[in-house]
Amino acid sequence: MMNKFKKLSISTIIIYSILFLISLTVLVPLLHLLAMSFSDPLKVHKLSGLGIIPEGFSLINYKILLSNPLIIKSIFNTLFITIVGTAVNLLLTAMTAYVLARTKFPGRNFVMIFLIVIMVFEPGLIPEYLLVKNLGLLDTYASLILYKTINIFYLFIMMRFFEDVPESILEAARMDGAGHFRIFTKIMLPLSKPALATMGLFYGVYHWNEYFRATIYLTDTGKWPLQLVLRQFVVERDNTFLLGAQNFLSYDQIATLDFASLQAGTIIISVVPLLLIYPLILKYYAKGAFEGGVKD
Repeated sequence: MMNKFKKLSISTIIIYSILFLISLTVLVPLLHLLAMSFSDPLKVHKLSGLGIIPEGFSLINYKILLSNPLIIKSIFNTLFITIVGTAVNLLLTAMTAYVLARTKFPGRNFVMIFLIVIMVFEPGLIPEYLLVKNLGLLDTYASLILYKTINIFYLFIMMRFFEDVPESILEAARMDGAGHFRIFTKIMLPLSKPALATMGLFYGVYHWNEYFRATIYLTDTGKWPLQLVLRQFVVERDNTFLLGAQNFLSYDQIATLDFASLQAGTIIISVVPLLLIYPLILKYYAKGAFEGGVKD
């Protein structure tokens, strides 16, 4: 063990120290919110600064939040939008990347130029709204799922992965009678697991955190994603919809509630699923990186 410490250079120690400090700047505020959410509402005011130890212990905040039909519904809405949206994103991005990277067709250069132009010059919000309205997608999940179905930047990253697959592997597959569909599903996708995992993570986080277009396109509160409910409560400080369904609370209990703790609990509920999925994706990414290695 001592030999390992002796081998650490000064630059390595400095890098580790900087990374540790950066990690603290992320973890401490999150742990503070967690402590607030579990603190007793009557004692939470004692939680000074960025304290990470709860003052007392109470589950009242989570009982209120998880008994609210709007929040439960919004969690399922967000899960549906994220899962379906990410699947559609990955499928269409991978298919488009394969066509552009591994096939030759008339007008390919024009398509590439067109993609670069729309990546730099995105359409404004008003034309986008009019398009969604004319397609009859207002107040539907599709208005959020189909937005940026293919991210051009991610498309170029996927194309680079497909271009790195040796041509000899594809030639061998063609000699065995494989067509484009079989090559795409049996060769290109398995060898591009790192790219798929990374793109899936990026697309998934985007869908999970999306709230701006939900405020524009969704009017039915039953279709609101979790982030929109979070914004309504935390940013707009609208407490009426949150406590309207809490029939198990007396007026005295409502009076003793700490709304900052409720806000902290809402944030924790919206963040925890991402924190749970990150290690799984990173583990899959590392595994895919080794499995996806090919030699020409």
